[in-house]
Amino acid sequence: MHPSPPDSPFHRATRGRSAPVSRRDFLWQSGGGLGGLALASLMRGSAATPDAGRFGGHLHHPAKAKRVVQFFMAGAASHLDLFDFKPDLVKYDGKPSDFGEPVEAFQNGLGPWLKPVWEFRPYGQTGKLLGEPVAPLGAVVDELSFVHNLTSISGVHSNATLLQSTGFQLPGYPGAGCWVSYALGTLNENLPTFVVLPDHRGFASNGVKNWDSAFLPSQHSGTMIYPGREDPISDLFPHRSANYVTPQGEVAAQRLLAELNQGHAADRAGDSRLDARIRTYELAARMQLAAPEALNLRAEPEHILKLYGLERGPQTWPKEINDAEEVFHFSQKCLAARRLLERGVRFVQVWSGNDNSFPRRNWDSHENIRQDHGPLAYGMARGCAAFIQDLKQRGLLEDTIILWTTEFGRMPSSQGGKGRDHNPFVFTNWLAGGGIRPGVTYGESDPWGYKPLDRTNPTRVYDIHATILHLLGLDHERVTVRHNGTDRRLTDVHGRVIRELLA
Repeated sequence: MHPSPPDSPFHRATRGRSAPVSRRDFLWQSGGGLGGLALASLMRGSAATPDAGRFGGHLHHPAKAKRVVQFFMAGAASHLDLFDFKPDLVKYDGKPSDFGEPVEAFQNGLGPWLKPVWEFRPYGQTGKLLGEPVAPLGAVVDELSFVHNLTSISGVHSNATLLQSTGFQLPGYPGAGCWVSYALGTLNENLPTFVVLPDHRGFASNGVKNWDSAFLPSQHSGTMIYPGREDPISDLFPHRSANYVTPQGEVAAQRLLAELNQGHAADRAGDSRLDARIRTYELAARMQLAAPEALNLRAEPEHILKLYGLERGPQTWPKEINDAEEVFHFSQKCLAARRLLERGVRFVQVWSGNDNSFPRRNWDSHENIRQDHGPLAYGMARGCAAFIQDLKQRGLLEDTIILWTTEFGRMPSSQGGKGRDHNPFVFTNWLAGGGIRPGVTYGESDPWGYKPLDRTNPTRVYDIHATILHLLGLDHERVTVRHNGTDRRLTDVHGRVIRELLA
């Protein structure tokens, strides 16, 4: 593994001391002002009463799941090369493409038909066909349920990404994790309810808008964490240069701030923003104690590190998919996600790929599917397979929903000979755990993988979101917030529960 520096704040916060330190002193020493906030919060007992959320204490029906993990492949992963095998593309490879209708491609990627760039082989008792780079998922494929007829309403990355992450293709709406946080509240007052693990290279389209709380209270926004960095959570601890801050000075400052806040709130009855900010600061304070332990991946036994491909020592990788860094970074996020989930985080979002790197390291493979998708897909598959196996052996898979998604698919025709253009007309999701019926293939794309086979009854993101809320014990039509004269919800005015996916 790649351990963070031994003098990082996360290590300093939990490093052993030669003399016993009281909890009160530890709170002050480990975080300065935030430590004082944590002490104040604990003393008045607020940490002992977890937020049950808007509906957490009164679910609409019995829940089959408690938590959600969303794996998001930013840039648009190719269903045709990974999960949705099309024999006709092999048969007619290199022949002029003919869609039987006018097609407006994003970058005019309407070259000849292009067969899958890797071989597909059957896996598991279901015999599900998987492309070579995602072969590690074969170990858990019988736990997965595939949806092959998903459609988007936009072929533009920013709009389509927002649609998958928030249910709307325009900014200004809460992320799915924000809705779950708002509706169900927390399972652990010492960690965020909604955590986001971005790609280590940068953000996908829209950046933080994908997990912003928008018109919901701000404490429901996603908290960004970068496992493995010296400071996985930005600004959680004071900078090492702030050695002039004293506990006595912080006590006085906190008292003054409390007086100012009380005066501010007294003049603004009904304005929840200050209360939300105080809640956020108090959570940050409590995280100074809980987060270092939760994110200490080095505490895992060797056999777990080996499961994720994070073992210490030399490693070998499949030919032509030789990128240990991709395995390391994605698996590190998967292991961190498992540790966060088992400690009470309600919703974890794991991102792969970003839009700003060159050479390209996202899923937007206009130029070369094999070059772009190979390392990313193998790293993703290795991490996801380990994650599912790990959850299952701990008894967490049965009440944890896993959703794998991307913003849209890619065209069956070629672009520049080796790449594929955007395809918003059909793509693939897969789900597992948490009340999902394992081993299901739901919906079909047409023989080319261009559009749904049944164009009158496609699956949309609203249906995926409605199904997830249903498994959490929520009626998606009743999880609403009045905003600008409209009852807003995650599924807008659409959505149906996909009963065929339910166990």
